[in-house]
Amino acid sequence: MKRPTIWYVVADGGRARILQKRGRQGDRQEAFDTRQELVSANLHRHTRELGTERPGRVRESATSAHHAVQPRQDLHQADKQSFVHEVAAVLNEASQRQEFDGLVLVAPAPALGDLRQALDAATRRKITGELQKDLTNVPNGDLAAHLADVAALEERTHIGWLARISSPRPR
Repeated sequence: MKRPTIWYVVADGGRARILQKRGRQGDRQEAFDTRQELVSANLHRHTRELGTERPGRVRESATSAHHAVQPRQDLHQADKQSFVHEVAAVLNEASQRQEFDGLVLVAPAPALGDLRQALDAATRRKITGELQKDLTNVPNGDLAAHLADVAALEERTHIGWLARISSPRPR
């Protein structure tokens, strides 16, 4: 019987890795292989490089005073949300091509919420686990220890998935 393909997405607002587990839980060979790595082009840029150096000015009609106009959104925050939408687009396309059966999202809380919201409904249904943690700087070889709780959830989901596909459908 086919074992489901589970992808792990380890992301934050500027970096993301799409991983797939190699080996079974409890094996000494358990590790993760990187399927794809995404990095924001604006990850280390200064605010002045992301937009205009000075905010726009507005002139008051009653006097000769000029006031600075605050941007509607922080430019770094807008760039992080844009990057998360790019990651979601990659996952949505892969989901449509049936490249994975389950998805585990690992990201800090703000990025996790933005990523979950940016996924389409079909991809969102494939989420088998979530972890609110920033593991983008953790090497692939050390991820198994950090993802032990999520891996246990994945194994339970795998058992439920096998029961669903192996049981006869009611007529």
